[in-house]
Amino acid sequence: MIKFILHTPYSKVFLLSSFLFLLLLVSCKTTKISEVKNNATVTIKLLQVNDVYEISPLSGGKVGGMARVAHVADSIRKQNANTYLMMAGDFLNPSLIGNLKVDGKRVRGKQMVEVMNAMQFDLAVFGNHEFDLKEHELQERLNESEFAWTGANVFQKNGDNVRVFHTTKDGDSIPISETIMYDIDIGKEYPLRLGVFSVCVNSNPVDYVYYGDYLLEAGSAMSSLESAKSDIIVGLTHLTIEEDVKVAEAFDSIDLIMGGHEHNNMYVPVNGIHVAKADANAKTMYVHTLTYNIASEELKIDSELVPITDKTPSLADVDALVKKWERVLDKELKQIIANPNEVIYQAVVPLDGTDKGGRSKQTNLGNIIAQAMSLSFDTPVDGALVNGGSFRLDDNLEGDITAVDIFRVLPFGGDVLKVEITGQLLKETLNYGEAASGTGAYLQRHNFVKNDNNEWEVQGASILDEQIYTVAFSDYLLKGFDVPFLTPDNPGVKSVYKPTAFEPAFDIRKAVIDFMKTINQ
Repeated sequence: MIKFILHTPYSKVFLLSSFLFLLLLVSCKTTKISEVKNNATVTIKLLQVNDVYEISPLSGGKVGGMARVAHVADSIRKQNANTYLMMAGDFLNPSLIGNLKVDGKRVRGKQMVEVMNAMQFDLAVFGNHEFDLKEHELQERLNESEFAWTGANVFQKNGDNVRVFHTTKDGDSIPISETIMYDIDIGKEYPLRLGVFSVCVNSNPVDYVYYGDYLLEAGSAMSSLESAKSDIIVGLTHLTIEEDVKVAEAFDSIDLIMGGHEHNNMYVPVNGIHVAKADANAKTMYVHTLTYNIASEELKIDSELVPITDKTPSLADVDALVKKWERVLDKELKQIIANPNEVIYQAVVPLDGTDKGGRSKQTNLGNIIAQAMSLSFDTPVDGALVNGGSFRLDDNLEGDITAVDIFRVLPFGGDVLKVEITGQLLKETLNYGEAASGTGAYLQRHNFVKNDNNEWEVQGASILDEQIYTVAFSDYLLKGFDVPFLTPDNPGVKSVYKPTAFEPAFDIRKAVIDFMKTINQ
């Protein structure tokens, strides 16, 4: 028999009703006692995915897909009862479906929780993108989760009041623990105890979240697990690889770190501990096989990176749920473009759609989008500017790029505006965007560069203060949210042309799709 035990320093006593609810979450699993006696070993399978933003396969169906992950997990569960499916953060946002409105409300990760419930996930942890959601939206997702959550260094903040996050079920408020422990019956007086903790990178500051120091809180969680006599300790983290390495170096009693945040697979050795990260969007998943020798108390870990491709079958029940959401998405997309799944571009070199890239440097994807904007009108413009924060993919695009992928990059859509602007205001805007590196106000550009004298040029000529330039802007920029002084009532803005529904500029995504179709020709 297996059960999980929650630990938090903030709550020592649970109401009986809360305790009964926790028991409802427990999934009964057994280890065959005869097998243990004969072999003196117990095998545990830990299945890891991380940074999964889309429930459907990507690249025209070639890679990824949560129904395929579900098939792999289901197959392994049938062979080994001690199997746990875990998510190492970043799954509620960003996603194309998540930005749709259904019954008047943004989906905001509801589709992911539904699918993960159907997949019988055991555990999920907070990633930085979970906090993209508004506080009440995140609370709804927590309440809907049939799997457990854990987190040692993220706390819910209300002014000066800081407390652990909670889930609410049937009127009961249940604290999210800093650790979780799984007890496995091995036919002895004491079970085999697997302890799990999590810490999250402090890269998404929002008003309702307080981040504790990840190393200090990892230390507190480790102390709790060691005091509880955990035989195996695993970190399910969402940190940069550099931070994961520091955790591994600081606590040598950790047996394995299953991490997220980076989007490329890695298996990094640190003083006998490995930090494992799978590819984003379930292009791969890790299957960690832990073999524990009961007599010698020795642990062996074998980790296999499993590709999730169009050769991987899908689990029928989960596939049906994914297809339900795909129909909702398809209906919305077809209002803008007839064939959303059409391959429009072949990316031999991956296109950088990461948050870090789009908000700090000129990227190849940013260049394509800005150039598409500049070509979205019948008459030419001098250049184009778009805020990096409007790119919501936080991943690379490679191989076959479909129209759906562009919607994933630019889920909010919006017009491309043709604006007549003075050179002085244009330079002020460019300088502001450059200074905003690292934030969503950083500007991806087309035709605007700095020369050796650190002066802005357009198409090779210096920008003159009194001259009027015609620039294609994303409509969001003219609202003054990212660049406060860039609004239609600024004296430096001489005119603003809003496109009609018959022009590509009417929707930035259509403009980009139309342009990308021409690049490979």
